[in-house]
Amino acid sequence: LLLLLLLVWGQQAAEEEALAIMDAAELEEPNKMMGSLIKQGAEARVYESIFMGRRAIVKERFPKKYRHPILDGKLTQRRLNGEARSVAKARRLGVATPALFAVDSVLRTITFEYLEGPSVKDVLLGAKAPSSPGKLKEIATHIGVAIARLHDGGLIHGDLTTSNMLIRSDTQKLVLIDFGLSFISTLPEDKAVDLYVLERALLSLHSSSGDFMDQILAAYKNSSRLWSPTLNKLAQVRLRGRKRLMLG
Repeated sequence: LLLLLLLVWGQQAAEEEALAIMDAAELEEPNKMMGSLIKQGAEARVYESIFMGRRAIVKERFPKKYRHPILDGKLTQRRLNGEARSVAKARRLGVATPALFAVDSVLRTITFEYLEGPSVKDVLLGAKAPSSPGKLKEIATHIGVAIARLHDGGLIHGDLTTSNMLIRSDTQKLVLIDFGLSFISTLPEDKAVDLYVLERALLSLHSSSGDFMDQILAAYKNSSRLWSPTLNKLAQVRLRGRKRLMLG
């Protein structure tokens, strides 16, 4: 029976992968009415545009052709509303995010203010505004404090990478973006996985950044009221990750 279940699961996974490939091949052309295409992802397109006379970023969640249209529409609506709520909650918790301008369920878009400034990824790679060790420590501290505020407020970002963190040119403050995978949770496991995603991103792209993650975690510990169970769980998540790497 177990073998049969595994075979069925494997067949379903293969079918879902094939559908995703078909869907990617059938993607419609970017909507030029939205503005200038900046990025194309598996779930959404990001455009630079103008909203009521102001520079803006428009995120369009395009239809998934392998889904039933009604189901696809409901899922898209839920994700748009969920992202908008998460951004609003993050701002209430004291975490800087782009201002939310609009959510349009018909066009399947969410619109934010446009922010000038490099990503933390660019800063760490030295592509833009190379920083001194003191400046990098300041950035790491801001990241740790921001994540602690999210987690203490029960909000999981879901995609903590250095590409989703900006340094505003006008204020030099840290801004978190892209809450498309965020969700509400108070579980230490979910918070630990959130931190682990960031740690893996730093190891893969910024291995020469030294103790940057340690500085983030130090700031997290100093800022969070609930740091102990989360960091204990992070050690377990790391161990599971190493075992998966060993097993291939």
